[in-house]
Amino acid sequence: MTVSIRAAEDDTGLVIEDRIEQRQCRLRTDTAVSPEPATREFAYPLDGAVTVTAGRLRVEEVPGALLRDGDGDVLADFEHFSERRFPAGEYVFEVSGPVKLYVALSGPMTVALDAVTMTITADDPTEMLVGARSYHERPATTVTTTDDPHDLMRAVSALPSALKTLSPERSFPTLRGHPPELAVGEELHVPEMLTTPDSGLHVEVPPELGPVFVVAPLAYYLGADVRPGPVPRLVGDDGFEHVLDSRYGFEREVERVLKQTFLLDCLTRTEGIYDVPLHERAAVEDGLDLDFAALYDADPTDRLARYLDVPFDAVSAYVPQWKLTAHVTPDADSVETLPFLVDDLAVVRTPADREPTRNRSQLAAIEEFTRTRAAGGVATRSRAGRARDEETWSPPVIEPESADSIEQAWVGPGAPVGASKALPQAFRNRLDRGEKEGDVEIVVVCNDDEMLDEHETARGVYGSREELPFEVTFYEDLTTDRLAIVLESEVDYFHYIGHIEREGFRCSDGMLDVRELDAVAMDTFFLNACTSYEQGMALIEKGAVGGIVTLDEVINSGAIRVGKAMSRLLNRGFPLRAGLNIAAERSIVGNQYIVIGDGNMDIAHAESLIPNLLEVNQTDEDTYDVFYRSYYAGRLGVGTMTRPNFEGNDEHYLIGSPVADFTVDKQSLRDFLSLEVIPLQIGHDFAWSDEFSF
Repeated sequence: MTVSIRAAEDDTGLVIEDRIEQRQCRLRTDTAVSPEPATREFAYPLDGAVTVTAGRLRVEEVPGALLRDGDGDVLADFEHFSERRFPAGEYVFEVSGPVKLYVALSGPMTVALDAVTMTITADDPTEMLVGARSYHERPATTVTTTDDPHDLMRAVSALPSALKTLSPERSFPTLRGHPPELAVGEELHVPEMLTTPDSGLHVEVPPELGPVFVVAPLAYYLGADVRPGPVPRLVGDDGFEHVLDSRYGFEREVERVLKQTFLLDCLTRTEGIYDVPLHERAAVEDGLDLDFAALYDADPTDRLARYLDVPFDAVSAYVPQWKLTAHVTPDADSVETLPFLVDDLAVVRTPADREPTRNRSQLAAIEEFTRTRAAGGVATRSRAGRARDEETWSPPVIEPESADSIEQAWVGPGAPVGASKALPQAFRNRLDRGEKEGDVEIVVVCNDDEMLDEHETARGVYGSREELPFEVTFYEDLTTDRLAIVLESEVDYFHYIGHIEREGFRCSDGMLDVRELDAVAMDTFFLNACTSYEQGMALIEKGAVGGIVTLDEVINSGAIRVGKAMSRLLNRGFPLRAGLNIAAERSIVGNQYIVIGDGNMDIAHAESLIPNLLEVNQTDEDTYDVFYRSYYAGRLGVGTMTRPNFEGNDEHYLIGSPVADFTVDKQSLRDFLSLEVIPLQIGHDFAWSDEFSF
């Protein structure tokens, strides 16, 4: 079982254990209870449910809670340090804590919240139905497959076992659990504990690795098996068929079906228990011949068939900008990365050009650096006077095909330009990390006195948010042994400013090569030095999870600009990939920086939970056109909604919405910018809201 619910042995109440996430939730009751398996169902997807009888129930670690009536309508959104009385009736509490918790009971009752707990007190002892669901952000188990495409099909068919529902609510990221891991071995093995949903759908593709990779996210989202067939197509048990090909080709058609199905699920789910005013639905429903109420109750195959009858052009403008496009080399070495791409609901493409080279744009940049240095111009972060024939140790690179997603990733040999390099070892390192307690530990090291400008900026940024528990340490001119201690320590984020050579990090007493260390314990890093790729890859190999590195030389002034921007973006809740996409635009050397490992890593959360950037254009003295650009982070994956807090706006938008445009007056914009510090794009200029003057 994913979640177990049992009576507490050391006290009255219940203990709920999430066996995937290794989290625990305790509920206290006024008397000892004997939980019995639930005999009636919730209207919500659950991993476990029991019935108990008690007069009082206290829930610990409550960041927020909703109260619904028997029909699922929201009656109350509780605030801390409050108490409310409710009359006779049927109620369901929805609590977001270490696990997703639901409690159903009959009133009358009193509900009180202090700083950390919620207490439900019934007038008389009453039957309470307690249900829980894992957030399931970790794989439940591992599926072993060979590199035979037929075996991989059966392995990929097990990935939908992580889905919590086949209803349109699967478009919420919290109802899409993390797929099981995949490992390549000598024979196929699918653990018996994995149960896949019965969607009545399967996907047929030719028995080749590439097509299986491409359809994996779609098959996962639809809860469909993957089977061999001569023509790529979706097939329903009821005779439904949709050929996965178009004038744009197989991969683009799979992408279109995934995006269209997902968007229409987001529109349809507003007919359920999460009935909110969604802008995308309001914008398109009058032009669509769809009965959303009927679609909500339809079986998955019938719903999909009706979705795909809609011309994509009718909805394409409202598809949220996708989080991730992954370019995956179709070979056995890519298999282990696949579940982590599926977890992001990535669009998967297989590159036509698989061989890394030194591309033209990089060669041009290197030649320009050489000319500048030869003329006695701008300094770079490399060892002064390095000969050109020594620079060939920078990694071979490849430039993936462009995509319209917020982020791109490359899975395969070589270092990508304009994309992150996803590594299975990095994802495994993240899974090996336990739940960390205490402050977020940040270490900034500057090993060159000429780069103290970036060091001072970092000093003023990291830890500047009083509401977050940061512990920040700054070092200068570390020796090799002291830097080794830092790298081997349990540091959440390491920001290095200085020089890196072929032999390793340049320190005050010599060179430190990460490849000679036994292991590193840090999570995330930013190596702001020339050609830091190989040392960054070594950090991942030795235990780190994700970081930012450079592919070749970087001009010092440009490196400072990127470093300053990244410091502020990470401090404000942007994850590595999204943050670098913004920061790289701040410098001509931005294309020399890439993310390696897990690009979802971050060091903080945004104050509004959803990182955002405003594009601001003043139209007259008191009026501004504003585009609200939201970014995915942490649990906030594809399908999350946000309500931009502009005066008069009561609509929710999907994260990545391409239509979040507002016209606001000066005071409304000023009020919005006072809520938190965010980045701004004002024409061609980049700024921060705490520096913006009207």
